[in-house]
Amino acid sequence: MTHISVVAPIFHEEGNVKQLCKRLHESLAKITQDFEIILVEDGGGDDSWNIIREIARQEPRVKGILFSRNFGQHYAITAGLDACDADWVVVMDGDLQDRPEVIPELYAKAQEGYDVVFVARKNRPESRLYHLAQRTFYAIFRYLAGTGYNPEYGNFSITSRVVVKHFRSLHENLRFYGGIVHWLGFRHTSIQAEHGTRYAGTSVYTLGSRIRLAAAIIVAHSDKPLRLSIGLGLVMATLSFLYGGYIILRAIFGDLAVQGWASLIVSIYFVGGILMIVLGIIGIYIGKMYSEIKRRPLYVVAETVGFHDQNAISNEHNVD
Repeated sequence: MTHISVVAPIFHEEGNVKQLCKRLHESLAKITQDFEIILVEDGGGDDSWNIIREIARQEPRVKGILFSRNFGQHYAITAGLDACDADWVVVMDGDLQDRPEVIPELYAKAQEGYDVVFVARKNRPESRLYHLAQRTFYAIFRYLAGTGYNPEYGNFSITSRVVVKHFRSLHENLRFYGGIVHWLGFRHTSIQAEHGTRYAGTSVYTLGSRIRLAAAIIVAHSDKPLRLSIGLGLVMATLSFLYGGYIILRAIFGDLAVQGWASLIVSIYFVGGILMIVLGIIGIYIGKMYSEIKRRPLYVVAETVGFHDQNAISNEHNVD
């Protein structure tokens, strides 16, 4: 059993991998020599995997997992957690915006009796518009999912062996590392640290990919949109009933003229739009249920390097 494992998803990071491993070695050596670094190449198609293989053949504490295609960051984290066997596991991004130099501080905080310690990022380089959009999303997410997940947290964290064990026991297809860890509970806290800068390359995250991830996260962690759609339907039905009563009263007292064609058409289209939205929400949940029922593996591993047992990756998430 290793004392500390570091899990880092890699996607289009060929310019960062060597620097990432170098800085991780320097930081982890301040804590212990009993560590491993697990790099999960998420089917990026660049030269990252060749670099990981080269490093792993020279340094036995570096291990690599190659996906058969791009599955996504949170699935790469899941694969890394399935593969590690350590007392403590650090999860971080592979672009060096999560600074390896913070790991000793994370570890020291965990030794105070915490099972989970997240890094709350300070001085992030994104625009004000991005920060506003992020705060808005997490406000909606906390409301819909009923969780107090902090928007300042990313994936950068350290968790105990018991947390990783319970993380592996969850088999849902939709993955959100931070949300799942927060849902698990256990004693958790955070530290603040400066946000790092990319050593090389540019971010591959687009606005569209962030929106799709946000929608998937909300659906994965809450059924409140379905309950809100029921509430919306009740409100619309009540308003329609009241308006119908108003029209009947006007007809009884002879004060009803032939008018309102425009308002009638607008109302029909409005109600039709609401119905389509509600049906769309229901359809999304049915689609997610279909994905869960199929029980496909969360990820497919094409190749590994550095593992003594090449079948070392846990199959808990990878088979029925």
